[in-house]
Amino acid sequence: MSLNTELAGVRDNFYANAPQSITDPIKESLENLKAAYDPRTAIQVGAALPDFTLTDALGKAVSSKTLLANGPILITFYRGEWCPFCNLQLASLQKHLAEFEAKGVFLVAVTPELPTETLSTTEKRGLKFTVLSDVGNKYARKLGIVWKMPETLRPVFKTLGNDLVKSNGDDSFELPIPASLLVDGKGVVRKTFVDPDFTKRLEPETALEWIDTL
Repeated sequence: MSLNTELAGVRDNFYANAPQSITDPIKESLENLKAAYDPRTAIQVGAALPDFTLTDALGKAVSSKTLLANGPILITFYRGEWCPFCNLQLASLQKHLAEFEAKGVFLVAVTPELPTETLSTTEKRGLKFTVLSDVGNKYARKLGIVWKMPETLRPVFKTLGNDLVKSNGDDSFELPIPASLLVDGKGVVRKTFVDPDFTKRLEPETALEWIDTL
């Protein structure tokens, strides 16, 4: 089963079983985002990846320059450990980790969650690749992939028990638009996947095919 088939199943099951007071605001906000989103505002293929220094799950500073010194990287931006779609994507990347490593590509996941939260994610999900905290979505903002969620979603998050203030360390109510970037060893973005529909993600098999074009 492909990743996106699995994601669609989770989405459909949620919409079929959750109350309308939960699903209607989510559906409306998603449709509004998809209608308003302009892909030209996100980082483009051929652009130089802006430098970053972010903190990993153990509190260590990790820079893009250090990562790129070892070769190409695939960067995946995800919303948080509370997001089932994100967890499925992370699990899929972990499943294919050996294949990425065999092709000489380093996997990096980036989230607005605090390092204490990413440590929990790394341990619970058994992730063997680097997970970095982009607190305040400062780096994601440089890439043009930040979504300011509507206030109609605040009661939805509260009902679902998703406390973004606790997990992200701020009350901005912003999330990254899920995105994947393949960056070559020179720091040039060679492929991108950015979709405002958070229920859709880059298939790892597609990412592996991307690498063959480097």
